[in-house]
Amino acid sequence: MKLLKEFKEFAVKGNMMDMAIGIIIGAAFNKVIDVLAKQVLLPPLSLLSDGVNFQDKKMILREAVTDATGTVTTGEVAVAYGALFEVFLDFLIIGFTIFMVVKAMNRLRSKAQDTEDTTVVTPKDIELLSDLKQLMEEQNQLLKAKVSN
Repeated sequence: MKLLKEFKEFAVKGNMMDMAIGIIIGAAFNKVIDVLAKQVLLPPLSLLSDGVNFQDKKMILREAVTDATGTVTTGEVAVAYGALFEVFLDFLIIGFTIFMVVKAMNRLRSKAQDTEDTTVVTPKDIELLSDLKQLMEEQNQLLKAKVSN
C-alpha cells in the first residue's frame, strides 16, 4: 500500500510527466539529428572525399568464405569504422545543439531573475524576494543608527 501511495505522489508531483515529455521530445530530437547528419552533413563530406560513402566503410579482418554453390559458410568479420564515424558525428551535433539550448535557457533565466532589468517582466516571487531584501537592509540600517545613538 505504501508503494502505491509513493507512486501516486510521484505521478501527481509532475516528475513522471516531466520525464515522459522529456523522453518524447528526446526521441523526436533524435530523428531530426539523424536526418541532419545522414541527409545534410554526410553527403557534402562524401562529395569532398570523392564520393566515398562513410556508412559502407569498414576494415575487413576476415573475408566471407563461400562454398562451391555460392552459399556463405563463414561470415565476414569486419570493423565498421564508417558507422562509428556517423554515430560520432550524430553525437557531436546533439552535444553542440544541447549546449546551445542550455546556454540560451541560462541566458533567459538570468535575464528573468535580474531585478534591475526593466525590459523583462520580473517574476512575482523574485520581485517579492527583492522587496524583502530591500526592507531588511533598511531595517538593519535603522537598527545600526539606533544602536550608535
